[in-house]
Amino acid sequence: MRPMSRLSRSIVVAVLLCVAWVAQAAAPQVQTLWQLLDYIAVDYSAAVEDGRVANEMEFQEMQEFSATVREQLAELPGHPARAGLVAQARSLEAAIAAKSPAAEVDRQARALADALLQAYPVPRGPEQAPSLASAAALYQQHCASCHGATGAGDGPAAVGMEPPPIAFTDAARARQRSVFALHQVITQGLEGTAMASYAHLPDDQRWALAFYIGQLAFANAEHGESLWESRADLRAQLTGLDALVQALPAGLAGLSQADADDLTAYLRRHPDVVVSAGGTSTNQDGIALARARLQEGVDALAAGDRQQARAKMLSAYLDGFEPVEAVLATRDPALLREIESAMAGLRARVGSQASLEEVRSQVGVLSGLLDRASVALDDTAEAGAGAAFAGALTILLREGLEALLLVIAMMAFLRKAERTDAMPYVHAGWVGALVAGGATWLVATELVAISGASRELTEGFAALVAAVVLVSVGIWMHGKSQADAWQRYVREQLSHALSRGSLWFLFGLSFLIVYREAFETVLFYAALWSQGNHAAVLAGAATAVLALAVIAWLMLRFTRRLPFGKFFAASALLMAVLAVVLAGKGVAALQEAGWLPVSLVPLPRIDLLGMYPTLQGVGAQLLVLGVLLAGFAWNARSARVAAA
Repeated sequence: MRPMSRLSRSIVVAVLLCVAWVAQAAAPQVQTLWQLLDYIAVDYSAAVEDGRVANEMEFQEMQEFSATVREQLAELPGHPARAGLVAQARSLEAAIAAKSPAAEVDRQARALADALLQAYPVPRGPEQAPSLASAAALYQQHCASCHGATGAGDGPAAVGMEPPPIAFTDAARARQRSVFALHQVITQGLEGTAMASYAHLPDDQRWALAFYIGQLAFANAEHGESLWESRADLRAQLTGLDALVQALPAGLAGLSQADADDLTAYLRRHPDVVVSAGGTSTNQDGIALARARLQEGVDALAAGDRQQARAKMLSAYLDGFEPVEAVLATRDPALLREIESAMAGLRARVGSQASLEEVRSQVGVLSGLLDRASVALDDTAEAGAGAAFAGALTILLREGLEALLLVIAMMAFLRKAERTDAMPYVHAGWVGALVAGGATWLVATELVAISGASRELTEGFAALVAAVVLVSVGIWMHGKSQADAWQRYVREQLSHALSRGSLWFLFGLSFLIVYREAFETVLFYAALWSQGNHAAVLAGAATAVLALAVIAWLMLRFTRRLPFGKFFAASALLMAVLAVVLAGKGVAALQEAGWLPVSLVPLPRIDLLGMYPTLQGVGAQLLVLGVLLAGFAWNARSARVAAA
């Protein structure tokens, strides 16, 4: 078992370190690039007017910044989307060099900024709504000397400053600047100007300053409050602090500019009224957000921006529909599968250069499905204790059985090998995974919002790593399925088979498999819990735990009676099936997160087998199956040679 464990541990460590490095190491560089793109989008109009250079220094700066963006994008850690980002940067650079209209440069810069954060996610909003009680005092202390007491850019230190300080009261400019952009400038400063970094201030103070500065150009908060309270579509657009800090007053759909200004005035003075980082939106808000994103995607495609259209379609699923999946699964699972398939089909069409008419047709199909989902999720209708019980029961049984099969197989192996002293490592793995799942519950319900993309990435990478490990485990167990092979293994290697490294491998595999299922389960349970009927949810969970315990007891009792050869043959088959299933699920999760393309094929969808009708998913499963069959064939040949 030792050679297998060294290989598996190396794969696990390499993949997880790679994921962590991409997610964390690139964050400062990504934030800087986003800031440069925001600066280009806002300030290009001052450099070029009517196809002619209006300000030579500003124009040179735009050229320099766009070249810097292109160069630094190419230096980001490897990612499937990186080449596309560099291509977008070249297009932006060419548009600036050609003195294109400001609207076109603004569109390209913001589309590239959005695509950048889709590929390399970084924290975008505060963990909780900042207190603005001290924001005015902070502004007077740190900002007023340059930007003026009222934000008009006329502070005493502004005299002779080049370039002059920004006038925060300039509404035209403020409409192009998000709170997130203000926070980035406050945190990092602005190279080439007198604006220094205020990274030494606590993050909550920097967010408070950003919200305060962002409200100075907008005054009519009273009308904004009435808009917020009366318009469900607006609340659907801004579900959470992440959405609020990224919103542009010039980009709020369905509002006149005057109304958008007033809504901005209210929300930037009262950020606590949006769904907070630990809160949850209503089901209808999720459906409304999905509709809004789908329409924005169609609009982007009509404008010729396919990359932005793809991002909006992806957001319709991850930010709008996915948060209500758990509840819909308990009320109409067939409809849930229909919507997921239709969403995947839409993303595939956008990615395969389908025409605008085809995309509109698919959005129309989705609109009808969302109408049905809206009825099923109607918040005014009580779901009932029965539905909550059934949902809690089926979710835990479905997710728990997959993990249980592997853990029981590992425990049975240790008993067969008469190495029950190693059992604590397996138990520590699955118990630790459950503890980590509990911590995920706390994070998902009390501290921060786990985005749909983060969830899918976690599930996807965990599934693929587990699939790779299970391939090696399955081939190894198949090799021991011959009685004489097992006896030779016992004679030659048993005393060394379960080395300290192998024991930690058992711990890691047990933890990884169980945590993947626990991660998905607690997020579904968090959604169910928010719907009420807590007693029914707990009863469903308790019933599922009891059922899983009975299944575990029966499996252990059955495997104890199996001869060595049959035990290893059955275990090898189980590992092979789980590896194929997890490969399909892992690819599907990465597709839903936007990390892999979607190419539909005319095959059925079988959730139980992790089979989804996409070329990438089926291809991954066939690859895993091919490796397994080749390994099994090699084992059979080796057994014949040994027998001869």
